[in-house]
Amino acid sequence: MRGIRCRSLRLELVAGLGIALAMPALAVAAQGSRGLATQTTLAAETLDRAGRTQATLAVTVTGEDGRPAQGAVAIRDHGKDVAGVALDAEGQAKSVLDLAGGDHMLRAVYTGDATHQPSASASAAVHALVNAGAPDFAISIAPTTLSLTAGQSGTVIVSITPENASALTGPMFVTLSCSGNPDESSCTFTPENVEILQNAVQPVTSSMVFQTQVATTLLQRPEKNHSANPVAWAFLLPGALAFVGLAWGGRRRRWLSRVSLLAFLGLVTVLGTTGCNPLYSYHKHTPIPSPATPSGSYTIHVTAQSNNGVTATTHYTTLALTVN
Repeated sequence: MRGIRCRSLRLELVAGLGIALAMPALAVAAQGSRGLATQTTLAAETLDRAGRTQATLAVTVTGEDGRPAQGAVAIRDHGKDVAGVALDAEGQAKSVLDLAGGDHMLRAVYTGDATHQPSASASAAVHALVNAGAPDFAISIAPTTLSLTAGQSGTVIVSITPENASALTGPMFVTLSCSGNPDESSCTFTPENVEILQNAVQPVTSSMVFQTQVATTLLQRPEKNHSANPVAWAFLLPGALAFVGLAWGGRRRRWLSRVSLLAFLGLVTVLGTTGCNPLYSYHKHTPIPSPATPSGSYTIHVTAQSNNGVTATTHYTTLALTVN
């Protein structure tokens, strides 16, 4: 019995020692699966212009290894997403926001990626001028970050919120557009123009569909042409008449008639096997590759503009787009 107890005690000691030695390795593996911790900082500067306040935001995200992070950052105001930006190669991004009048609490939230953990900056308090003059509007989008695989499409809701609409003497029309799209992609708005009525207080919305493209290979086919080729007839008809004349004039000379017939057949064969033949054009067309939307992170500018015939009012926000 004493020998059995000693052996069991040794097994417990060995097992405990193995677990103790394995704990650091397990901790490192767990940390690797979660990704590197990150730190996000936000700096905000304001500028009052034409009765409104603009905030210029500078965002920096670094990993715990000191290297810049990549991916998307959401800008939040009092906990609500108002814009999105994509980090550049240095892990930095900038955003300019038109702020509605009143107090704001801005914060940058990094969404993380395959190798970095999410993180958020400290909040920055900003006060914006209250616009008590001409009618105006504010723009916002939801969501502010979008991740797509090449070939997929995503939908973003754009909201236009009236300001001082009671000062309107007629409807205000706002036109929506986007810029900064990667190659082989597009965005469409439904509707593209929204209307703000007098005394309106509720936002009007538009649906923005962002479409990416997958790589394809297309074969360009020649256009169908049911009419005769005038160039071919320009060569064929006079040549045929000439050879017929030679053949008629050479009835008494058999060798001239045979040579004329052979030359006529040769002309028809050449015309039929070159550009006059539709199959020639078909076989000479090579496949046309259509590339996919390049992968990466992009900052898409969503612009809203209204023009009363005298002055134009423009506001915009940003969307952080990631193409995988």
